[in-house]
Amino acid sequence: MKRQAAEIVREYGPFPGVEQVAGVTYDGRQVWFASGDKLNALDPASGRTVRSIDVAAHAGTAFDGRHLFQIAEDRIQKIDPATGSVLATIPAPGAGGDSGLAWAEGSLWVGHHRDRKIRQVDPETGAVLRTIESNRFVTGVSWVDGELWHGTWEGDKSELRRIDASTGEVLEELEMPAGMGISGLESDGADQFFCGGGNSGKVRAVRRPKRGAVTPA
Repeated sequence: MKRQAAEIVREYGPFPGVEQVAGVTYDGRQVWFASGDKLNALDPASGRTVRSIDVAAHAGTAFDGRHLFQIAEDRIQKIDPATGSVLATIPAPGAGGDSGLAWAEGSLWVGHHRDRKIRQVDPETGAVLRTIESNRFVTGVSWVDGELWHGTWEGDKSELRRIDASTGEVLEELEMPAGMGISGLESDGADQFFCGGGNSGKVRAVRRPKRGAVTPA
């Protein structure tokens, strides 16, 4: 297993009227983050929020290329980003204990915080297709280049972890500075992750390691 300190590239926020950052996703131009009663669009170049949608937004956020998906208590909402309308709703598999949310391979991937699980879910029905076990609390979830990453946050310790999607084995860890938590998580598809900062009210960009650039623990 490979371990190194997380390299924080940039911090965004805190933002006016935002006390908590939960889920985070990226649509190719803007970072969307959940803040309880709103989904907010952040321009990562300027650091400003450029738009918000009034919708329940309590935990993970995902984007499938056309629609936003947002966990709201015990359900997952499918949202039209152009209009802000909720187009459909499915039950969340953790029945309110859900955390991270990601889109990959035609499925939603849902973190269950205290159960330490990630579940692959049918986006039309909410049916659980498979379950991956972790050995730490699961916050944000992200797939990038066939790699499954999740955030974890226990006490004042937080990490980004790359895990084997078949076995749950931890392959790589990026350790956040003490007291700096990860709530939501999403990759930009290239060389960085966007991480929700929970009650700090911030979003942080963290460098994604290049293959072969990590020192074994």
